[in-house]
Amino acid sequence: MNIYYLSLSLALILCITIFIYFSPFKSQKKLHSDTLFTDALNAMVRGDKGKAIQLLRQVVKQDSNHVQAYLQLGNIIRDDNPEQAIKIHQSLTVRPNLSTELRLDIHKALANDYNSILEIDKAKEEAKQILLIEKRNLWALKFLIVLSEENQDWDQAASWTKQMHRITGKKNSDDVARFDVYRGLDCLKNGQLDEAKSFFNRAIKSAPDFSLSYCYLGDVYEQTRELVKAVENWEIFASKDLENGNRVYGKIESSLFDLGRYSEVENFYRRIIEINSSNFEAVIRLANVLEEKGESSSAMSLIENAISSDNKDVRAELIRLKLCLSTSTPMELGHQIDGIIEKLS
Repeated sequence: MNIYYLSLSLALILCITIFIYFSPFKSQKKLHSDTLFTDALNAMVRGDKGKAIQLLRQVVKQDSNHVQAYLQLGNIIRDDNPEQAIKIHQSLTVRPNLSTELRLDIHKALANDYNSILEIDKAKEEAKQILLIEKRNLWALKFLIVLSEENQDWDQAASWTKQMHRITGKKNSDDVARFDVYRGLDCLKNGQLDEAKSFFNRAIKSAPDFSLSYCYLGDVYEQTRELVKAVENWEIFASKDLENGNRVYGKIESSLFDLGRYSEVENFYRRIIEINSSNFEAVIRLANVLEEKGESSSAMSLIENAISSDNKDVRAELIRLKLCLSTSTPMELGHQIDGIIEKLS
C-alpha cells in the first residue's frame, strides 16, 4: 500500500513538473523577457543608454539563459566600466551549447573590451580565437591590422593584410606599399638611410601610384644632398597627391635655388595648375614667383582670376595688396585692407 501511494505521489509530482514546464505562465514569462529585450535594443538605437541598461538587467533577472542580453549589457557598460564588461563577457564563454554566431560575438566583445583598457595582447588573442572558429572572418583580420598599425608592428600588419587579400580576392597593392613606407620611416628616424631608401623603392615598385613613397624617398635624397633626385621625387609626389602636395612646395623651391635652377620653379607650379586649376596654394606661390621676376601684371592677372566671393583664404587679397603698393592710391589701398578685415571677421 505504501509503495502504491509512493508511486502515485511520484507520478503526480512528475505531472505537475511537466505542466509547469509547458504552462502558459512560462511561455508568458519568456515572451515578456523577449519583449523587454526588444525594448532594450530600441533604447540602444535611440541612444538612451540608461534605459537600455535598466531593461537588460530586467531581462537577465527574469531569464538567466538570455545570452544576448548579457552580451549587449556588457557592450553598453564597456565605456564606463570595462572591467565589469570583461567579467560579463568572460562568464559567457563557459556557457554550453552556444551557436557559432554567439561564440564569435562573445570573442568580438572581449576583443573590444581588452582594447578599451589597452590590454593589446589579450585583445589580439581574442581576435585570433575568432579566426580559429572562422578563419575567413574579416572583422577579426581588420581588427588585427588596426592594432598592428597602432603599435607600429609593420610586419604583422602586412601579414594580416595579405591574409585578408587572399580571402577577399581583392589585392590592394597600396596597403602593402604603405607598410613598406612605414618601415622606411622607422629606418629614416634611426638614421639608416640606405635601409630607408630600400623600403621606399620597394614600395614604389609594388605600387607606383602610392604617392607617399616618392615624398619620403625625396627626403632621403635631401639628407644625402642628392638634390636633383630629391626634387624629381617630390615633384612626382606633388603631381600624384594634389591635396597634400603643398607639403613639399617649399622644399622644391629651396632645392632648386641651391641647384641654381630657381627659374624652373615657375614651370613646376604651372604644371600643377594645369593638372588642377583650383590648386589655390600653387596659384599663390606662382604669383609670388612672377612678382619676384618683375612680372607684376601677370601675377595680378593670375590672382584676380583666382579670387572668388566664396573663397575665405585672404592670402590672395594680401598678395594683390602687395602688388598694388606702388600703383594704387592710399585710399584704394585702404579699401582693399577693409575688404581683408571684413573677410577675416
